[in-house]
Amino acid sequence: MKTAQLKAAILNGTFDERFAFIYGSAAVETQRARYAAAVDSFASVYGTDRDAALYSVAGRSELSGNHTDHNHGCVIAASIDLDIIAVAAPSENHIIRVKSEGFKEDVIDIDAFTQPRTVPEGHSDELIAGMVAGFRKNGHQVGGFDAYTTSNVLKGSGISSSAAFEDMIGNILNYIYNDGKISNVEIAQLSQYAENVFFGKPCGLMDQVACAVGGIVAIDFADPSKPVIEQVDFDITAAGYNLCIVNTGGNHADLTDDYASVPAEMKAVAAKLGKRFLRETDEETVISAIPALREELGDRAIMRALHFFAENKRVACQKEALKKGDLDAFFENVIASGRSSFCYLQNVYTTKNVNEQGLSLALCLAERLLAGKQAAWRVHGGGFAGTIQAFVPSADVESFRSAMDAALGAGRCMVLRIRPVGAVKL
Repeated sequence: MKTAQLKAAILNGTFDERFAFIYGSAAVETQRARYAAAVDSFASVYGTDRDAALYSVAGRSELSGNHTDHNHGCVIAASIDLDIIAVAAPSENHIIRVKSEGFKEDVIDIDAFTQPRTVPEGHSDELIAGMVAGFRKNGHQVGGFDAYTTSNVLKGSGISSSAAFEDMIGNILNYIYNDGKISNVEIAQLSQYAENVFFGKPCGLMDQVACAVGGIVAIDFADPSKPVIEQVDFDITAAGYNLCIVNTGGNHADLTDDYASVPAEMKAVAAKLGKRFLRETDEETVISAIPALREELGDRAIMRALHFFAENKRVACQKEALKKGDLDAFFENVIASGRSSFCYLQNVYTTKNVNEQGLSLALCLAERLLAGKQAAWRVHGGGFAGTIQAFVPSADVESFRSAMDAALGAGRCMVLRIRPVGAVKL
């Protein structure tokens, strides 16, 4: 519908039921205003006489399985009620224009930008071009469009702003040019392709799947081309807990080398054992090869490999615990996962700047605040900077939030809801 009609429909309640389903009934008024403002911004940039539609892609929280997906491991993740939204309309040329709030407009000629740059620059235009190239590679239709996006998935916060953006480009292409027939799993796979090949970041697939698919999902990446995805029906809020993400203020933007070192070192261990990925070998084989591995790869690579195997076992335990509603077992493994990430995976702070250890400090505070309670805390996402995660009893949320905000800054502690859907057209 035309932008004026779209805004009127938002404000008169046409989308309220959908907003309540995605964000919760308490958030309807806020989302109504947010989407209406996005339509206004779209109209101011791209014109009022456009047939536009509304789109949303969730941010994500990794509940279990820290740095396992890139070596074909297992994870549990969830979509959250922080998201990127877009107002988009098709165009008659082969130009994609995306104006994201607070950023310079990306303008892509999809017939010209068809190959990755010789040296990736880490710009969002590469993600857009990569998604288009991925769609073409898989035989899907592509075309031009104009889109305005706004996001509360904080950049560098470990809740996957880049994955949500990639999925959003795929979401728009899916509905405008492919009648919404492409699965969200395939969109996630194409998003990984865009990030790996065009953007130059060797990420795994977990972020993209969690943002696109929605709800709590257990994912087995033994065959990444056909990940086994299992919905886990468990309501954290109904169980009396809130999922809190504490943003320590660090930023992921300059840490590509740190992130890249994790899968690289794990794969180096696998390679020394004649395999491509750690999932193709086992813990006992690695332990028996420690003398040779120490000499050739160093100690950290071995510890990261051992973290991988232990984390895979924890994921299996946690999935079953959630199915049974056994929060004691689930939380025990959350804490064990965090300790393993700190001690063995070593992704809680970068050695480039040991004076900045916001994650370490936040984890220390969380342990003090939640000591003696049925609760859990761990590093969140890729690590090195950004956020921690905590499962906090609802009765303690305000005191937890207040203490974290007092130490780290107002608004640092986000109290989240796991949303039931990922990438959608409203």
